[in-house]
This record gives sequence, structure tokens and C-alpha cells, in this order.
Amino acid sequence: MYTKNKMAKKALIISVKEPNAHKKAAEIVKSGGIIICPTETVYGFAGGVFDDFARQKIYSIKGRNYKKPLVIMAGDINSVKILAEIPQKVFKLIKHFWPGRLTLIFNTTPLGKILSGGRNNIGIRIPDHKFMLDFLKTANIPLWTTSVNISGKESAKSFKQTLKFAHKVDAIVDGGNCQYSFESTVIDVTSFPYTVIRKGSLDTNEILKRL
Repeated sequence: MYTKNKMAKKALIISVKEPNAHKKAAEIVKSGGIIICPTETVYGFAGGVFDDFARQKIYSIKGRNYKKPLVIMAGDINSVKILAEIPQKVFKLIKHFWPGRLTLIFNTTPLGKILSGGRNNIGIRIPDHKFMLDFLKTANIPLWTTSVNISGKESAKSFKQTLKFAHKVDAIVDGGNCQYSFESTVIDVTSFPYTVIRKGSLDTNEILKRL
């Protein structure tokens, strides 16, 4: 059984090539640990969405202002519906771009508001990355995530760039270099017309065609 790292020892390194990599990662986050994991965009810190200590620890490691929200990664649309109110028009975007490089900001459900510390909106993405989808399915919980960096600095796009945080997290999943090496595109869909909050690796023109 995994024991959470309380002594700031060097992180466990897990390769995505290991047959049980996703199971090891799931066990760690379900035990309250923080991991660094690869996605198709950039590497991210991750902790269980129902663990407020994990959420606070991610803020601390990153040096992130608490006014800036974290993003939730979910494994399926049912997990999203528990946390966010999805406008009917947005299902067209979801059908075409999830799993993928699109983060959508929704109004929170009552549970989503509690878990996010009282926020009225929340950003969510379903990643298009085999390890991450296997990990999310096995953990059976959404994850609090944010890019691996000190707040305001460049995001980690390779396993090597994550190693500076090896004494601050419980595990690092080695997925090599990220496929796109650029953050996801972020769109606020809490009200119409929708607003592009951040241009990212998914072309906004492609998104607009689907509205």
C-alpha cells in the first residue's frame, strides 16, 4: 500500500510504459498525495478533487495566488455534470473537442461551489491522453490540476523540466515530451456570447466553426 510522503523525500518516478502506471498514480492521489503527470499539452500537478488539503498543497507548491482557480480534469462527462452546469449549446463543443485541448469554464453546481472554495465558476477539461484517461478512470474521481511551474514562469513540457519539483510531490509520471507543448485553449461558457479567456494549442477559429 502507498504511504503518503510526509518527509519531503524524493518523489517516486513512474514511467507511462509501466503496465500498472495508471494504477500506481491512482493509489497515490486517492491516498491524499500530489503527483506530476503528463498530458497532451503540458505537465500538470494533480490531486483528488474531494481532498481540500491536496488543493491547498498544489497552491503552495506552485506559489499560486488563491484568487486564481485551479482546473479540474475529468475522465467523462458524468463527472463533469456533478461539478458544473453545462449549457445545452455547449454539448456541441464537447462532442467535437473532448477529449482534447479545450478547457471550458462553467457555472458551478452546489457541490462544485463547495469543492472550489466558494467559486461561482470552474474550468474543466477532459484530456486526450491515454495515460491520463486510464488514470482518471482508475482513480474514479476528477482531479485538481494546474501546469507544472512556479506561478508566472514557463510550464514544464518535458519530464526533465519537472524534476525541480521532485522533493515537493509524492510522484512524477514520466511521459517524455508533451505532444503539443502548449497550454489548452480556455473558453468561458457561463454566459452567451462565449468568451475566449486564453488562446492555446487548439485553434479558436476551429472552435468558432462549431458554435
